[in-house]
Amino acid sequence: HSGLFGNMNVNKLGLSLTLGTAEGRDVLLDLIKWCDVLTESFSPRAMRAWGMDYDSLKQIKPELIMLSTCLLGQEGPLSRVAGFGTMGAAIGGYIALAGNPGGSPIGPYSAYTDYLSPRFALPTILAALDHRDRTGEGLYIDQAQAESSLHFMSTALLDYHVNGRVPQLVGNADPDMAPHGCYAASGDDDWVAIAARDDGDWANLCSAMGMAELINDDRFADLAARRTNEDELNGIVATWTSEHGAVEIEYMLQAFGVPAHAVANSSAAADDPQMRHRGHFIAMEHPEHGTTTFEAAKGQMTETPPSYRSVAPSIGRDNDLVLRDILGYDDERIAELAIADALT
Repeated sequence: HSGLFGNMNVNKLGLSLTLGTAEGRDVLLDLIKWCDVLTESFSPRAMRAWGMDYDSLKQIKPELIMLSTCLLGQEGPLSRVAGFGTMGAAIGGYIALAGNPGGSPIGPYSAYTDYLSPRFALPTILAALDHRDRTGEGLYIDQAQAESSLHFMSTALLDYHVNGRVPQLVGNADPDMAPHGCYAASGDDDWVAIAARDDGDWANLCSAMGMAELINDDRFADLAARRTNEDELNGIVATWTSEHGAVEIEYMLQAFGVPAHAVANSSAAADDPQMRHRGHFIAMEHPEHGTTTFEAAKGQMTETPPSYRSVAPSIGRDNDLVLRDILGYDDERIAELAIADALT
């Protein structure tokens, strides 16, 4: 029933097994014999306890590719620490970087590393498939989500390793751009994001605000000066934005070549004209929730456009289809599984 689950699992089949039963594990073993890739995200002890760790499974299927992804990996002194993306963001340093000066760290939106780690898992699986196709050998991928996410902390990590500096909370400020922030517009809780990438953007922003005299003001003459006087600079920009609507500012500044966009809440994002043009949101009929909106595929391929056949599976929806059509089970075998409580 989760909206997040529904959004991420359109077109997928679902088989619901009770892996605490021997019969349920037998079904999973049959699926493993059928599949190319097995992915799992249990805590490190779970698959081993069921006798389904990679060393055991490769005896059954030597060409199997298996990915285990968890918070901190399968081995090491902290490998048994359980958690999800919010903990990964804390371990990876993301939460310590997000927040306003003098305030508390607030971290990025949602369970951040849950969204980062699949970007590394997928190409690794593709490389493993290529290896298998060339050699006939399977392999095991041990992914620690917190570790994968460190790639996107590279600037902060390098600054520490090379210069010994630990980044501090800076709000919306950027070391290479000023002004750079989110400013209140005239509407009720309306905001606009503005970024001046260089002196040219700053000059264009001044012109758009009707304050051309600031272009040659020594306080804001270059990036270093603007960063030194950033509080005063932000005050000037904020005073101007408070007199205009967020969308008005967006169009005005973009016409001057200055990066700017009204801050969209969920309602505005769902009704964004560019997203509508690209067909990003699709409506499908859900048997339990009625007409429901989901995100479409994230890329548009000209020769093989995506199709949307079914909403995400509810628990047990596709049990019969998977057991009969994929695994070839007959009525008697399926009934035995039901009697053994192997299906949910």
